[in-house]
Amino acid sequence: MKIHEYQAKDLLKQAGVAIPVNAGVVSTPQEARKAVERLGGRGVLKAQVHVGGRGKAGGIKVVNSPDEAERTAAGMLGMLLKTHQAPQGVRVEKLLVEAPIQITEEYYVGIVPDRASQRDVLIVSAMGGMDIEAVAASNPEAIVRSPIDPALGLPDYQIRWAVYDAKLPAEVASSVVPFIKGLYRCYQQNDANLAEINPLARTADNRILAADAKLTVDDNAQFRHPELEQYREESEDDPIEAEAHRRSVQYVRLGGNVGIIGNGAGLVMTTLDEVSRAGGKPANFLDIGGGAKAELVRNSLEIVLMDPNVKGVFFNIFGGITRGDEVAKGIIEATEKMDIKVPMVVRLAGTRAAEGAELLKGTPLISVETMQEAAQKIVQLVNG
Repeated sequence: MKIHEYQAKDLLKQAGVAIPVNAGVVSTPQEARKAVERLGGRGVLKAQVHVGGRGKAGGIKVVNSPDEAERTAAGMLGMLLKTHQAPQGVRVEKLLVEAPIQITEEYYVGIVPDRASQRDVLIVSAMGGMDIEAVAASNPEAIVRSPIDPALGLPDYQIRWAVYDAKLPAEVASSVVPFIKGLYRCYQQNDANLAEINPLARTADNRILAADAKLTVDDNAQFRHPELEQYREESEDDPIEAEAHRRSVQYVRLGGNVGIIGNGAGLVMTTLDEVSRAGGKPANFLDIGGGAKAELVRNSLEIVLMDPNVKGVFFNIFGGITRGDEVAKGIIEATEKMDIKVPMVVRLAGTRAAEGAELLKGTPLISVETMQEAAQKIVQLVNG
């Protein structure tokens, strides 16, 4: 579960992490005016959206008076914020209003799980304030990674080593160490799978503050954190992903034009690769799981076709416990009740696949024998 910057900062503050003074979150220009008045007449308006790159896209503005705050908020609220992560744009519905801080240096601190070592990893860099992936590509030695022993946790000496290796100034180490301990405390307490401070700001008066914050909570651990459910705001997520979540459909939007539906996460991921290899651009990941009842197929198709970029749909189904002929019946029944105007290619394999392919004859569904042929066929239809 992604949560907004202001929500992440609330949790960080509870864990003892220093954050800038703020006047809360606003959703109207009038509220922005009052918030800046409470801060003494100057403030920073920050769009609360689940994408990075807000500053370059106009999602962060400094205002020098309550009047300016009201005018600026009127232009920001309701705007479609387009960034490299969301070229289609994300609508701004809330603004965090913070007191301005004078930043002299920017660092990066993050904690993420590492699947290879099966441990959480502390990441520290003196090159904060920019895309950490870009730093990793252009200057990898500027990023220090320190695996965290789950039995020991994150002791002070390990943090000091990481800070030293990252070449942060020696005079800030004493402030950064307790900061990182608080970040790790917040990460653990909330079962997070991402905790990122970028930038970690050193101010003109030598304070260390979380100028920005990103926290993602593991969906599988949410049953342990009912208090965090209040932070879920589907209206701020991709609208199609939000609708899929409401329908209990496993869907991720990817931005291409070939809709993909399969049964099993591994098979769907392989299908994405095959479509890409055939020259196509996958529009989504959608896993219907072990069953293919008509209701589930219809829900899945409706979700995929909500994306106006989708110009064709590829069903890739392997019949194991679920028989191929039953899958075919489900697809046929679902599509008969829908007005579908894009081509659909179906690849069935496994138990009773031949019987399923026979059922598809005479329907608008195009049955193809192998996954590679099906990928080439749907890409040809979409591009042709």
